[in-house]
Amino acid sequence: MLIGILFIWLITALGLWLVTLIVPGVTVRSANGLWFAALVLGLANAFVRPVLWALTLPITVATFGLFALVVNAFMIWLTAMLVPGFEVRGFGSALLAALVMVLLGVGAFLLIEWWTVGSVHWIYMDSRNATYI
Repeated sequence: MLIGILFIWLITALGLWLVTLIVPGVTVRSANGLWFAALVLGLANAFVRPVLWALTLPITVATFGLFALVVNAFMIWLTAMLVPGFEVRGFGSALLAALVMVLLGVGAFLLIEWWTVGSVHWIYMDSRNATYI
């Protein structure tokens, strides 16, 4: 379990580092700041984000899940407020950073699926013919 937590922390730090390279307005001053920001973001995602998702569920459903991106951007913005040395200049930068983190997460999922299984399996369900691929 500890290995899994450390792996997620490492992946989060890697994602934040890539965000600082890609997104203008997101900066980190040191490697220690990056590690601390990854830790705070992980804790915020574990404890604060589920509460926010529950509170914003109606608007998330109404926007077909797009409001979840706003919640993720708020988590990044909150992390920047709590961690000295990790800066996000405005909510627009936080929103773009959240989008990049989501895309990195999807890419990492596909890559890990490909490495472990050998291919990426998508499930297609056809209810008319009751076929599942």
